[in-house]
Formats: sequence, structure tokens, C-alpha cells
Amino acid sequence: MMRIESDAIGSLPIYEEAYYGIHSYRAKENFAFSQQKVDWLLIQQVARIKAAAAIANQRSGTLSKEKAAVIVTAAEEIMMGKWQDEFIVDTFQGGAGTSTNMNVNEVIANRGLELLGHKKGDYHYLHPLDDVNQSQSTNDVYPSAGRLTLLTYMEQLTDAVNLLIDAWQKKATAYQHVEKMGRTQLQEAVPMMVSDSFSAYASSLIRCRERLQHLSTELLTLNLGGTAIGTSLNASFRYQEYLYEELNRRFSRPLRPANDLIDATQHADTFAALSGVLKTLAIALTKSAHDMRLLSSGPRTGFHELNLPARQAGSSIMPGKVNPVIPEVVSQIAFQVVGNDGAITFAAASGELELNAFEPVIFHNLFESCQLLTNACCIFAEKCVTGITVNETVCRQAVACSTGTVTALAPEIGYEKASALVKAALAANCSVEELLVQDNQLSATYQ
Repeated sequence: MMRIESDAIGSLPIYEEAYYGIHSYRAKENFAFSQQKVDWLLIQQVARIKAAAAIANQRSGTLSKEKAAVIVTAAEEIMMGKWQDEFIVDTFQGGAGTSTNMNVNEVIANRGLELLGHKKGDYHYLHPLDDVNQSQSTNDVYPSAGRLTLLTYMEQLTDAVNLLIDAWQKKATAYQHVEKMGRTQLQEAVPMMVSDSFSAYASSLIRCRERLQHLSTELLTLNLGGTAIGTSLNASFRYQEYLYEELNRRFSRPLRPANDLIDATQHADTFAALSGVLKTLAIALTKSAHDMRLLSSGPRTGFHELNLPARQAGSSIMPGKVNPVIPEVVSQIAFQVVGNDGAITFAAASGELELNAFEPVIFHNLFESCQLLTNACCIFAEKCVTGITVNETVCRQAVACSTGTVTALAPEIGYEKASALVKAALAANCSVEELLVQDNQLSATYQ
């Protein structure tokens, strides 16, 4: 069975049992790009805003108590995970997120009609735009919901970063007693402690965590209440005051309106900055992942200073081969995040006049980057770092036979004499220490 719905373009048949309506269906037909639906957490945050707006409109005297009640009930059902199949719009969409907002409006309206005892599509009893979207615009609802979504994903990411920091720090504590050779440009430099190397990875992640925390504070400022372009057209001051009161009852962190709603509606610089922080975290992960691959290389013909946990067979042709698959996939995740940052950069720079129409692709990539990095940190910690062991004998032998130890003598004997020692040790295929204890005539040459 079908029902007929109409909009400014014309009429369409919609499945009678569908909670979505004509606007959602047109968007589904127009934006059949990726087979990826709008992020479910974003949908839930839009619903959160709809519930708060309904209460604010009721308190302002522009929405009946009966309508507000069913809007809140329907929105809260979405927030609890119901009606997921009714959200049918592709994540890539034109209209600056209008289709996402309309999809939520229609599902809430039709569920509300059902609660009121009316048929779906009988919008003269409860309208998706006049009632559910009252005092709102896509242009303030959608980016505000995106910020709330990012705050949630960033909390998850911060927890994952903390997990990886803790794994590196524990590994550093376990190997405080082992000396190894430090290397620059892949060449031997000077001795160091294994624990210092592990601690350095943790320190880089601590800086990334601090950047995430700074940006999360910036995301608490919304353009909600600015409606179409930030002038607050059709949204009373009283509504805005009640809206933030209600929204803050429903969200775990304090939210506030931007000081300049017009600025907040048209500029996407906060999202670009966040993407830069995510990219920097990806770079930090890549560095440590590449180091793990190098330092575990071999096992007989490489560095072989570290043993990584064996996770799976490494070859379909070479028996017994085990590859560093976890560091490899962590690096690939990082490459994807860097690519996402490129898309976000172009989109953030491409807004015109009073609105950036490209927030759908900005949010899609930010959400993906957050989720990928969260999983990367957790898997890197649990399936690699926690199980790393150090080949202490290999590390000590490398220090013993390296010419890099001569650097400590340079202040006493001078750079030129120290360089001569290195050349002589390399020619004799022995360590500097062995060279220094040879016959008196040879050692006297370098005194």
C-alpha cells in the first residue's frame, strides 16, 4: 500500500508504513553514491536537538504541549536506537545537510502522528516543518549536531589514545635496564636506553591528546539558534534561551551559543583545525609503527632488537614467515586519515558567502578519521605494544661493537682524533673499546 505525499516539486507515492516522507525519498533517489548512510550517531544528535527544540517552543508558547510531547517521545526513541532503517539518505548529499535534517523531521513527525492516533502522512495534525522543525534551520541544526557527534567520537578517541600511552609507558618501565644504540638517518649515533625510546612514543601521544582536548572545548560552542544564516530569523530570544537550557539537560558537557552566530554559520575553520589534529595523531602513529617494523626486522638478517607478537602466518609461499601486520595496518589507517584531511581542507575552504554547503563531506571524513584512529590506537596497544619483548643480548652487542660510543670521548680527545678512531675501528672490524686496549703504540697514537 502507498500514500501520496507532495512538495514544491510535485507528488510521489511513499510506502504507507514508511516513517520517512517525500523529502527523504527524493534525497535517496538523488544521492545514490556510496551506499553509506548518514552516520547513525549524527542522526541521534539531530534527534537530541529536535527534542530540546520542541520543549523550547512549548515553553515559548508557539507549540502545543501535546505536539511537543510526541515530538520528544519520537526523538528519544531515535536516540535510544529505534527506527534506524527509516534513515535512508546517503552520507554524500547536496543541500548542506538539508536531506539529513528533513529525514529526521519526517521520521519524528510520522512517529508522532502514530502516537497521536493518526495515519502517517496526515501532516495537518503534526507537520515535519511547521512543528518538528519550528524555530530551526538545517543550517544551525546540522552543524550543531555534527559538533555534538564529534565531541562523542573525540571522547572515545581520547580514551583510546590514553590506552596506547599507558601501553608505551608500561613497556618503558619494563626495560629501563637495557641499553641500545640510538640511530639517526638509519646510521648509528649514540647509546641510549630502550625505555627512553618507548617513553618518547608516549610523549608524542600526550601532545596529541592535549590538542584534542583543546579542540573539544571549541566544539562546545554552537550556532544553534542562528537559523538560516545566523541572524536568528524565526527564532525568538526566549526560544534560544530555553533551547540551550534544555539541550544542556540532555548533554554531558556545557554547550553555549557562539558570540557571533553569522560567523559560526558560515565558517568551518574549527573542523579544519580538528582535522589537522587528527592528521598529526596519524603522523605520530605512523612514526612509531614504522619504527616497530624496522626494529623487529629479520629475524636473522635485520635489526632484530624487538620481537612483535606473532599474529598470523605471513606468506602463502614462504613457510614460517611472520610479518609485522599490526604496525602495517596502523600505518595504512594513518594514510587514510591524511587523505581525509585533504578532502576536509578543500571542503572547508570552499564555502561561499553565508554558508558552507560542503559540511556533509567534512563530517563524513571527520567521523571516519576519529573512528579509524580510535580503533588503530586500541589495536596497536592490545595486539602489538603490550606484547613487545626486547632482545636484550642483541641490543647490548650492538652497543658493544658500535663506533657510536666514541662520541663520549670527543670532548676529551677532540673531534678529529675521535673520527680517526672510528675509521681505524671500522678498518680493523673491531669496536672502539677493543682498539683502545690494543698495544701501547697504537693507543698512544690517539692520546
